[in-house]
Amino acid sequence: MLSSTESFLVQNSTFTTFKLNGFRDLGEWRPILSIPYFLMFLLSTTSNSVLIYLIASQRNLHTPMCILIGLMAVVDLCLPIFFVPNMLLNFLFDQKWISLAGCLIQMFCIHFVGAFQSTLLVWMALDRFFAICRPLYYHKYMEIPNFLKFIIVPLFRNGLLNITMVFLAGKRTFCVDEMDHCFCEHMALVQLACGDISVNNLIGLLTAFLIPTADFVFITVSYIILFVSIMKSGKSHLKAINTCVTHIIVMTVSLTFALIAFMSYRIRNNFSPSSRVFISTMYLLFPSCFNPIIYGVRTKEIREQLLKFINHVKCYVSN
Repeated sequence: MLSSTESFLVQNSTFTTFKLNGFRDLGEWRPILSIPYFLMFLLSTTSNSVLIYLIASQRNLHTPMCILIGLMAVVDLCLPIFFVPNMLLNFLFDQKWISLAGCLIQMFCIHFVGAFQSTLLVWMALDRFFAICRPLYYHKYMEIPNFLKFIIVPLFRNGLLNITMVFLAGKRTFCVDEMDHCFCEHMALVQLACGDISVNNLIGLLTAFLIPTADFVFITVSYIILFVSIMKSGKSHLKAINTCVTHIIVMTVSLTFALIAFMSYRIRNNFSPSSRVFISTMYLLFPSCFNPIIYGVRTKEIREQLLKFINHVKCYVSN
C-alpha cells in the first residue's frame, strides 16, 4: 500500500515523454509494416507533387475548381509527412519515444491540416453549386473577395476547435507513458491522463461532429439540390453527376474510417489496439493516396495535361 505522501506524489507527477507502441502485438513482424506504409507514402508524395506541379505550371488549369484540387493536393502532400516518417523510424529502428511538446505539435498539425480535407470538399461543392444552379453569376461568386466570405467561417471553426482540443490536452497531467498508437492522436494521448477526462472527450466529439460530419451533411444537402437541378435541366449536366458522386464516395470512406477511430475510444467494442491504429492511419492515408488519382484522372483538363507531361518525360528519357 502507498502512503498518503507517496499517493500524493503519484497523483501530482506527470510524464513528459511517451512511448509509441502501435502494433506491438505483431512482435517481430512489426518491421514488415514499414513496406506497405512506405509504398503508400511514396504514392501520396509522388502523385500529389505531380498534381501540384501541373496545376501551378499550366495557366489553363488556373480555374477555381482546379485551384481547389491543387489545394487538396497540398493538404494530401503535407498530412502524411507529419506522421509516416516517424512511424517508419519506429518500425525499423525502434525509435518509439516522443516528448509531450512534440506530441502536441504533431497532434495539432494532423488534426488541423486533416480538417481541411473535408472543408475543401465543401468549397468544391460550392463551386459546383454556383456553376450549375447559378451559372450566370458563377464568376461573380467565385471571385476571391466574394469567395473569401465562404472561407472565413470554416477557417475560424477549424482553428478554434483544434486549438482548444490541443490546449486542453496539453494542460493534463499524465500517469501513463505508453501509448497504443503510432502517432499522437487526441484520444490516444488523453486516455493516458490522470483523473476525469470528460471535458477532453466532449471537445474531441464536438471537433469530430462539427468539422467532418457537419461538412459531410452540408455536401450531401448541396448535392441533393444539384441532382434535382440536373434532372430538371435534362442531360446537359450529366458529367457533373460523376464529379458529385466522386466527392461523396471519397468523403464517405474517409468519414467512416475517422468516426470508427474516434468512437472506438468512447464506446465498448471488440477492436484490438492494432485494429484501432490501422483504422486511424487509414483515415489519414487513404484520401492522401487516392485523392490525386481520382481528381487527376477524372478531371478532363488535368488528365490532358498529365498525358502531355508523361509524354514529355518519355521524350526526355529517350533522348
